[in-house]
Amino acid sequence: MGNPSAGKRKLIGLGTAVAVCAVIAAAVTWGIMALVGGPEWENTAPPADPAAGIPAGTRLDLSAGNRRALVPGLYDWSRAGYRGGQELPGAAQINPDPACRIDATGYGVTANDGQDDTDAIQYVIDQVKEHCSPGAGYDKLSLIALPSGTIDVSHQIGVDADFLVIRGAADGGTKLVFRPDDNTAYDTLTSDGSDWDENAMTSGDGKGGWLWPGRALFKVQSRAVHEDYQKDYEKADDDRKDLFEGTVNVHWKSGVKLAEKPGDAGYAARLGDTTITLAGKPRDITVGGLVNVRAANSASFYRAMGAGADPGKWQNLHMRQQIFTVTKVDGKTITLDKPLEYDVPVSSTSDGSAEIDGKSYDSKVAPIVDPVVGVGIENLSITQDTGLDAAAAAHNYGNMDPAHAMNGIVLKWVADCWVRGVRTEMTGSHPLVTEEAYHVQIVGNSFTGAWNKGKGGNGYFRGSRVWDSLYAENTTRGLRHFTFQWSASGNVVIGNDFDSDLNLHGGWERNNLFELNKVAVPFEHRSGNCSANCGEEGGGGPDESAWYPIWWGAGAKAVKWSGATGPRNVFHGNELTKQETQGGPFAPFYPDKTAVYQFGWGGTTWQPLSTKDGPIADWAGHEKDDYSGGSSEGGSGVFTGVAEPGASIFLKEVAR
Repeated sequence: MGNPSAGKRKLIGLGTAVAVCAVIAAAVTWGIMALVGGPEWENTAPPADPAAGIPAGTRLDLSAGNRRALVPGLYDWSRAGYRGGQELPGAAQINPDPACRIDATGYGVTANDGQDDTDAIQYVIDQVKEHCSPGAGYDKLSLIALPSGTIDVSHQIGVDADFLVIRGAADGGTKLVFRPDDNTAYDTLTSDGSDWDENAMTSGDGKGGWLWPGRALFKVQSRAVHEDYQKDYEKADDDRKDLFEGTVNVHWKSGVKLAEKPGDAGYAARLGDTTITLAGKPRDITVGGLVNVRAANSASFYRAMGAGADPGKWQNLHMRQQIFTVTKVDGKTITLDKPLEYDVPVSSTSDGSAEIDGKSYDSKVAPIVDPVVGVGIENLSITQDTGLDAAAAAHNYGNMDPAHAMNGIVLKWVADCWVRGVRTEMTGSHPLVTEEAYHVQIVGNSFTGAWNKGKGGNGYFRGSRVWDSLYAENTTRGLRHFTFQWSASGNVVIGNDFDSDLNLHGGWERNNLFELNKVAVPFEHRSGNCSANCGEEGGGGPDESAWYPIWWGAGAKAVKWSGATGPRNVFHGNELTKQETQGGPFAPFYPDKTAVYQFGWGGTTWQPLSTKDGPIADWAGHEKDDYSGGSSEGGSGVFTGVAEPGASIFLKEVAR
């Protein structure tokens, strides 16, 4: 075990005879002898009530018993969220062992003293990972209780201890203030200085893009380094080491190539299959483990999604992805816990397509080698202090400080994690963002303001590569979008209150439910409202379009960053309004609360949103077109053929 952090040393030396006894007790607990200068891991007094500070429950009953079974003609969302629909943890799920219920003040996390607390918080997390996580579980969670008051943070906190709750004080007064130090701020900007340049941020074989979606105050993610990058990691400067953290999970290291399934030339699996044929040994794939099934883009797929007009924008990517639990490993086949939602060609050319950019690109099954599981962040507030004016950022869709545009909370390569009762104000970019997340639950939070809402996709409440998750009763103000993108699927967004759009951003996201949300979009919410480092999602300049309560990724538009929005994204029972003129009234949008609007669906298969002139190239300018086929305009792509007279598709009863 390493030396105590500098932050922890603020406490050491203040002990009385009682403290000495506590040190000795802790040493016995961990089998550690007394250490010069203070204990390595001491058993400080835990909170008297391990449930203290749990945020109040939501108004909606989200329990498994109140969830509806499959509604005919729709997707089954009954297992969305934490552990497939189970209750979020309470007091009974906290480890009774006092050594794993930690009052962080005992380790130098001192509120309101103006001193940096980052290393002290990281130290406690690391010790929980070493000493508590190996014997923990979903019904035996460790707890780190942060004190009330202002806690100062200077660099990213890595949260990779499984089965851990990080919780603010019961009075809701725990406030983490993030002031990124020189090793955290981005030191490579684009040539015009408008954004972080991840392509220019390198070290050894490492690239800045590996940090995507960027640095954060809390990054819930594996920090394990793949053996191929260990020497690069050791040689890297402090401001580059995190390039290599989590590389055990990247698909080019963990992924397994695929082979044709019997009798189906060119394909390893098809939509609806649960078995996939591998080309090699299923290394790191085990029963009960998690895998991301990654289907290669192909020219045929691009054309089918309505993105065939400009092949110069096609990319060798895995646009279609999804995390599954493995239920069986049999030779060179694996079985998944639920059916595939897309075809899986062996490669980008195995379906008969020509190469993209002069090469064939393989589909893969990539095990999540080191997922972070069972982590909850609760009942605290986060802000980033760079001296910027919150009023100036409110409807400014640019980047006010590119070098310091950090996220609030990142969930990457995680499963069965949650965030509840968290408040953010003026984060640098996304207050909360996912990348490869499964069965997460984001509930009862309030996210206000981001001073980077600029081009390249910033300042979102963002669900990217997120599956089978639940977003309930959150409030946002002053963000760019609530977004699903990059193959997000099977998620439920219910009972939220937003002043920004519900944004299907592109990348074949599908089968997501938006229900009982209130979305009131002001006139000022538009790309062209910007004062510095402005631009649209794909990196170009701002456009003149208004953002309505729904945004849909047309293939011809979204191809330059990810591709079209996929099938069967459902809107039901929402209160959607748009202020179409400055200072004017808020007009209803998709106002029939009993209708089930299935976007990107023709009744039996995917269908792009189309007018009588064919598929739309851009949602902008076409927001108010009728795509239901119910008018003389001849529109299609929004299917309304499933009737639902009840208040909710997701819940049996709604009492609000």
